Amino acid sequence: MTGMSGTATGAAPRRRPTGTGADRWVVLVVLCVSLLLVAVDATVLHVAVPAVTEDLRPDAIELLWIVDAYPLVCASLLILFGTLGDRVGRRRILLLGYALFGVASALAARADSAEILIGARALLGVGGAMIMPATLSLLREVFPDRRERAFAIGVWSAVAAVGAAAGPLLGGFLLEHFWWGSVFLVNIPLMLVGLPVGRLLLPESKGDGRGPWDLVGALLAAAGLFGTVLGVKRLGGGEPVASPATLVPLVAGAALLTGFVRRQRRRAHPLVDLRMFRRPAFSTSVGCIVLAMLALVGLELIAAQYLQLVLGLSPLQTGLRLLPLTFAAMAAGLAGARLLRRFGPRRTVCAGFCLTAAAVLLLTALGRTDAFALMLGGFVLLGFGLETTLFGAYESMLSEAPPGQAGGAAAIGETSYQLGAGIGIALLGTVMNAAYAPGLAGVAGVPAAASAAAGHSLGEAYEVAARLGGPGGLALREAAAGAFVHGLRVTLLVSAGLLLLGAVMALRLPRVMRCAGGAAEVPAPRNAANPRAPGECGRAAARVVTSGRSRD
Repeated sequence: MTGMSGTATGAAPRRRPTGTGADRWVVLVVLCVSLLLVAVDATVLHVAVPAVTEDLRPDAIELLWIVDAYPLVCASLLILFGTLGDRVGRRRILLLGYALFGVASALAARADSAEILIGARALLGVGGAMIMPATLSLLREVFPDRRERAFAIGVWSAVAAVGAAAGPLLGGFLLEHFWWGSVFLVNIPLMLVGLPVGRLLLPESKGDGRGPWDLVGALLAAAGLFGTVLGVKRLGGGEPVASPATLVPLVAGAALLTGFVRRQRRRAHPLVDLRMFRRPAFSTSVGCIVLAMLALVGLELIAAQYLQLVLGLSPLQTGLRLLPLTFAAMAAGLAGARLLRRFGPRRTVCAGFCLTAAAVLLLTALGRTDAFALMLGGFVLLGFGLETTLFGAYESMLSEAPPGQAGGAAAIGETSYQLGAGIGIALLGTVMNAAYAPGLAGVAGVPAAASAAAGHSLGEAYEVAARLGGPGGLALREAAAGAFVHGLRVTLLVSAGLLLLGAVMALRLPRVMRCAGGAAEVPAPRNAANPRAPGECGRAAARVVTSGRSRD
């Protein structure tokens, strides 16, 4: 490099500073591969559950924990590892997460009992909790320019959408050719490559390091989130609210999280700076993430049941029908940075909510017959609108957080995503059941006990109808399919209402992108060429000489 002394040229090569040069795009690729692994592993086991059940013979509780151990542990530890990365180094935590993920994958693949598989899945959750916030917080450091960071987060979110969709497809392919453990073994070669590549290419970054790391606070947050997420998952699984299995973890989790918040407010150097929530852009972004997931994630389960049980599609056909949603989400992630610069966070997130609500309302026209074109249009709008909403909310939240709190902010965003998803399954599942069950009361030729059993779910209704046989069984099957379609429409309407509420909430977001650093700190409310258009972040701000912050 020019300007170096002769002695410096002979020294060992130094790592390029964070955020400079073309290396940041290589860093983006490495981080996206990390995210892809975690996203795939969250869904890859779903199609392997029947094979696992046949081989390991778990009871109902063990099977539940085999499926839930990974997301439950991961959600519980996000804040702990996100803030620890701020303290000891985000790259260090990410690489440790790689190593643990690889070891846990090998254990899961070779598990010969349900207990070992549950433990391995829990270790995968620990590794995932190390990797997820580290990827976002490193993006915050590697891309200090908000325009580039917006594009990077768009790519990151598109990869997340690909991973979630690829999990079941990859799992189905592996199960056709190998045994169920192969769905975990696929992680190991990627980890073996990711560890040395990450160590060589990823920059280290951390917060200011003031004050001791609050271990007690981190454990309070982890235990509180564990209880809360566990209780929410119980609700989503159909447990009544008053059941001890639901009520105890919910109450304990809420009490522990309250203690965590009080502790953080008292400390001079808190684990998570709760003053971030005083910033409207940060708190509103977190709320938008929760509301978007709350409104939509339950629909995934309902849509899968509709496609398979009402329309009679195979699991592979169901996955293919949902692919347009994934492709639309990818397109929205890649176009998100341009949309955000052109229209600003407020209009981008608000429009994403409105577009998603319109897609959900369009899907209320679905019925007992296969309306392929209607479904295709609805899923494309749904994927584009949802990803636009989540991208805008994540970008605003991360950009609003101080650099030293990037890991904590990323962990808060991921935790909000997980909590919103869990609450959404519980809420929309309750709405679906309330609208579905009455349609099976008083079916001609069907005993009351059979009708009551059929009211639990559409799958159970089909089983009861098969046992009954004859005209009564046929009548019950028809009534159940009709009641399910009615319940689907009611659930879609409730979801649309929540999405419109999110659009109203998004009005609190800033109207334009705000840049950090020097003159770019000024939000530049207007574009010089077009006074009515929002200014591009950075370029127009450099031409504006003013002081203070925008009131929007």
